[in-house]
Amino acid sequence: MESRRRFLWRVVASAGLAGVAGPSGGARWYAPTDLRADVPKQIKAFCIDFNWVHLERQPGMPASAEAPTVFAPPGHWADASPEDHVRWYEALGTNVIQTFAVSCNGYAWYQGGFIPPQPGLKHDFLPEVVRFGHQKKMLVMGYFCVGANSKWGHDHPDLSYGTPSTLHIPFTDEYLDYLSRSMADAMKKTGMDGTMIDWVWNPANQLRQEGWLAAEKKLFTQLTGKPFPVSGLPSQEDILQYERRAIDRCWARIRDTRDRTNPKFILWLSTNNLDDPSTVNSKLLAECNWVMNESPNRKLFLAGKRMVGKQTRMIQNVVGWAEHNAKEFLSDPQNRDLDLYGFAEPRDNSLPLPVAEYLRKRVEAFTGKDRLSANDRNIAALARFYRGLPLDTVLP
Repeated sequence: MESRRRFLWRVVASAGLAGVAGPSGGARWYAPTDLRADVPKQIKAFCIDFNWVHLERQPGMPASAEAPTVFAPPGHWADASPEDHVRWYEALGTNVIQTFAVSCNGYAWYQGGFIPPQPGLKHDFLPEVVRFGHQKKMLVMGYFCVGANSKWGHDHPDLSYGTPSTLHIPFTDEYLDYLSRSMADAMKKTGMDGTMIDWVWNPANQLRQEGWLAAEKKLFTQLTGKPFPVSGLPSQEDILQYERRAIDRCWARIRDTRDRTNPKFILWLSTNNLDDPSTVNSKLLAECNWVMNESPNRKLFLAGKRMVGKQTRMIQNVVGWAEHNAKEFLSDPQNRDLDLYGFAEPRDNSLPLPVAEYLRKRVEAFTGKDRLSANDRNIAALARFYRGLPLDTVLP
């Protein structure tokens, strides 16, 4: 694939960050340093999201319609600069960086590991972000998409419902072995403080409409003790029992992998529906270190608070959906002490707009109703909040 065009950019003038290179460009093991941060009193997290790209708009599409998004192809943003990324996060006021160990396309953002790196990966990206982030006293969290992985689907067509940009992987023994091995490898080789686990869901129902995979039929019987029905479709009650058990088992493997590899490692769940019956009152919610409501729906945040464990930090996402209104949310005094997060798709240079540009204009100056425009508007509000500025501040 053609590499993304390189666009040199700096957010603000700041102290230089020492380069970190492995011998002959190979992988280094990055031990946690004495400069790493403790978990902050208030989490101020952000993610420059390497998972998705927009397709080209097609002729005849309504003007109000957005172009569809798909998983970024392997190698997209492979020339991203760790130094530039950490500087951007620092300028935003972030104290927790969420970046990528393995993104939805199934390739890693570090070199020399169990999972092949993004094709053309210019830097040992995640380990270098860890090193630079720790120098700035920021926690650095990697990312694993649990329910989708294009590479796995391509390599194991009998164990995946193809490779669509949606949930397509049953949690078979083979897949959980692969996921556990890849997570342990990233824990050992990158020095990250924790990982966000996302899409901890079963395959999308529409992918099963033409029939369940033989591997998932076998897993259904393995987890429920019931033969898969000859009719080809279990009852809704049996599907829910199966899916809850599949998620519980997947979570147990992730948790046990962490406990064997690094018991202090933070496991952070992102979920867009804390009311989903397959995870309500589950061990996944009760045992995770951090649980995040990705949705702008406050009722889901409150539902999550009732289900998480005493040790769990509840985080609210405020950037990433067109429906978010960060300025309105952060203007409410009851929200100002919450742990917070935002995410946004980068532009061609692998970054959002420079933080200085977000601060030079009023939040309302970032107009538009599409998701990318909403992201800019919401980042402008979040940057002010993270930096301790009034939300109506305009800097020269």
